[in-house]
Amino acid sequence: MARRSNINNITEGIIWRQLLAFFFPILLGSFFQQLYNTVDAVVVGRFVGKQALAAVGGSTGTLINLLIGLFNGIASGATVVISQFYGAARYKDATKAIRTSVALALAGGAVLTVVGLALSGVALRAIATPADAFDMALTYIRIYFSGITFSLIYNMGAGIIRAMGDSRRPLYFLIVSCLINIVADLLLVVELNMGVAGAAIATVLSQAVSALLVLRYLSKGSGEFSVRFKKLGFEKGITGSIIRIGVPIALQSTLYSVSNIIIQSAINSFGTDASAAWTAYGKIDSLFWMMISAFGIAITTFSGQNFGAMRYDRVRQSVRACLGMSLLVTLAVTGVTLLGGRWILGLFTDDTAVLEIGFSMVRNLSPFYFTSICVELLSGAVRGAGDSLVPTLSTVLAICGLRAFWVVAVVPLQRTLEMVELSYPITWSAASLLFILYYLFGGWMKRCIKRAGHPRQS
Repeated sequence: MARRSNINNITEGIIWRQLLAFFFPILLGSFFQQLYNTVDAVVVGRFVGKQALAAVGGSTGTLINLLIGLFNGIASGATVVISQFYGAARYKDATKAIRTSVALALAGGAVLTVVGLALSGVALRAIATPADAFDMALTYIRIYFSGITFSLIYNMGAGIIRAMGDSRRPLYFLIVSCLINIVADLLLVVELNMGVAGAAIATVLSQAVSALLVLRYLSKGSGEFSVRFKKLGFEKGITGSIIRIGVPIALQSTLYSVSNIIIQSAINSFGTDASAAWTAYGKIDSLFWMMISAFGIAITTFSGQNFGAMRYDRVRQSVRACLGMSLLVTLAVTGVTLLGGRWILGLFTDDTAVLEIGFSMVRNLSPFYFTSICVELLSGAVRGAGDSLVPTLSTVLAICGLRAFWVVAVVPLQRTLEMVELSYPITWSAASLLFILYYLFGGWMKRCIKRAGHPRQS
């Protein structure tokens, strides 16, 4: 594989243009990734019933995100390490990091398959999955975890490719897998009447295709950045760097998911209608999160490459540009969800009670999306420079800890869905405040420069 320094040289040029050029393929990729999850929900909600909708989304989604998020933290560490090597033109080290990262994906897939299959039933009971949705949820999650390695390979591979400045290739792979998922959903669920099992099989099949496309791309040709299975292994120093950066991110993601499991359990306690409404609202909510997450991924890679190239001025300039663009996008998404939320919810179900509860969730939460912007973007910039511990601690304290406290200690005082939902804007605001203070006054850049052995800033 030829040297790819010309894919997207984000260490030079006009920052806002390069951020947008990098952002839009990531955004579209996130859209297609969300689309094949949404297709599952639409198909089972419309053709199987609201119990299936609650099973595929609310009950299983939170648990799947918990375990995948644990691994994706490690993948984020790999992305940072590779992007810094790439920005510094240390291509041999980048090659070693790529091979180490693929080995981590394969090992992680084996572990999560065993854990997911062994504990899925216990976990579904622990989050109070509604009894009428339990069997379907168990079927879906077991099939999903049987093929989870494919998801990990794609996520790791996409991170590797983006770290080298190419955000378009992962998009192409996702488009292909999304189309396969839609066709398979319609065939297995609608035509063959396989229910949630058909939706799960369709998802695994589509993820297998995306994983194979990533591996083919990384392994074709010869030379730098090529992946050869016989050369996969764990480079000691590089593995240590990936773990140092990735483990705090993985811990944050895990605790984030745990707090969401607590929320999910509280939502489930209000019954199947509330659980189904939360699932449907989650698909609307994903419109915002896929955009802000795309900005977060873009700023992490942008920060990593420019930090590796010792372009510290561009790191800070990119943060300002990204904050401005993300605020505009957030205001637009909020408007769309408030104006079109009821219609979007109607795509998933025609149950009147579910629709009313779901639109109430839209009204209560979407106006506060702007309070979460700094969490995603400032943490991404700091992590791109190699500092992941403090952002993790800030998120754990302000989001995970406070959210769990709210549900356990405050909600019982006034047990309503609205009180459960209020935990989100409160914790977003608290976390944003901590990140702003750390970014401005925390001295993170100087510590990262010292750790990397770069010359001091003038």
